[in-house]
Amino acid sequence: MSNTHALTTTAFDLPGYRITKSFGVVRGIIVRSRSIIGNFGAAIQSIFGGNISIYTSLCEQARQDAFQSMLTHAGELGANAVIGVRYDATEIGAGITEVLCYGTAVFVETVG
Repeated sequence: MSNTHALTTTAFDLPGYRITKSFGVVRGIIVRSRSIIGNFGAAIQSIFGGNISIYTSLCEQARQDAFQSMLTHAGELGANAVIGVRYDATEIGAGITEVLCYGTAVFVETVG
């Protein structure tokens, strides 16, 4: 399964496709922290308010890495789609965050 995959959805079905096999829950987990230099840059940005782009970039990269890890896990099982995709994040320490991406790995075929 590739980096960007058309057969992933937060829904529990894919219109135009029939689920023929379910492989169960798959997940991707990434734990990230920002460097001291990154934290300093974010502190400077926070003085002026608004979007803190350094943290936005960190969060987006962590989500992308977790998503890719989930797709890899699904592909290893033989799935060609993932349904019910969700994200969760937990702060596990000061400045350290776990990002989890999970869903149900399935094999789908086009209908008709």
